[in-house]
Amino acid sequence: MALSEFALIDRRFARCGASRDDVLLGVGDDAALLSPPPGKRLAVSVDTLVEGVHFFADTDLVDLGWKALAVNLSDLAAMGAAPAWAFLALTLPDGDEGRVDRLAAGLCPLARNHGVQLAGGDTTRGPFSITIQVHGFVEEARAMRRDAARPGDGIHVTGHLGDAALALRALYAQRAGRPPLLAGDRLGELLPRLHRPEARIDEGMCIARHARCALDISDGLMADLGHICARSGVGARIEVARLPLSNPLREYVAAHGDWSPALTGGEDYELCFTLPPEREAALRAVYPASLAPFRRIGEIVAGEGVECILPDGRRFEGGGGYDHFT
Repeated sequence: MALSEFALIDRRFARCGASRDDVLLGVGDDAALLSPPPGKRLAVSVDTLVEGVHFFADTDLVDLGWKALAVNLSDLAAMGAAPAWAFLALTLPDGDEGRVDRLAAGLCPLARNHGVQLAGGDTTRGPFSITIQVHGFVEEARAMRRDAARPGDGIHVTGHLGDAALALRALYAQRAGRPPLLAGDRLGELLPRLHRPEARIDEGMCIARHARCALDISDGLMADLGHICARSGVGARIEVARLPLSNPLREYVAAHGDWSPALTGGEDYELCFTLPPEREAALRAVYPASLAPFRRIGEIVAGEGVECILPDGRRFEGGGGYDHFT
């Protein structure tokens, strides 16, 4: 059933996510009225997901609603910020109530999980896309930036790398009728990493107690670490054998000798951060076991660019990560 623009907003998103005292006026007016807490910096990020570019036309819309918010929350995690508010802009081919219901069923529970209130947005007619802007709070002295890496810093990542990229590659092979890329139900094990990434919010806030430089891995480790190198005026050296890999990814590398999902694949939404060696023990001492573990994978060096050394001593020559316009 098709609903009007205003009915879609009111019936599906007026009470989406948490209820926060710092949202003085939210969904339903010309603009939101918000009250940032004293002494905090406001961190803001926005991302768009477009059908046919970021997701298949038959993607489960509950998963899509979840992912659209999660990839934005991941940017806040990389700053060490606590999430607060979100704004949603939907472009829809029609006013199909079922489509919006399913998007909300994925987005709103994740918003509640992270204490986020949907405070406003917009809907319009056109090719299907979903844009979310998120706002969070961070203490000025703890905001992690891309320009703060220094030679000698260790390079660390949370969680596992490459799972989402390998899942996407296996899906393409499946849709093209090619032989399965993964054995057994390994694809089923990896799909949640592609469709429902976890924003490392708690990890980011804990890491920010000791690190000053971080980003989230969305376009591939090499490409994203390259952003840190460019902004900080440094180089990076990665020991590929130290990359944290899941069992399906290890099996894939052993069978194909292909490290590219973990190095250039993207869609991980794990945190990559640099840390002076003398601070690593202090971070580990306060880092809860319940969070995604982190591992040192290399070092910031003088120079420029990212060098990845394979287990046999050769350099990885696989190129960069994802770019919309190349």
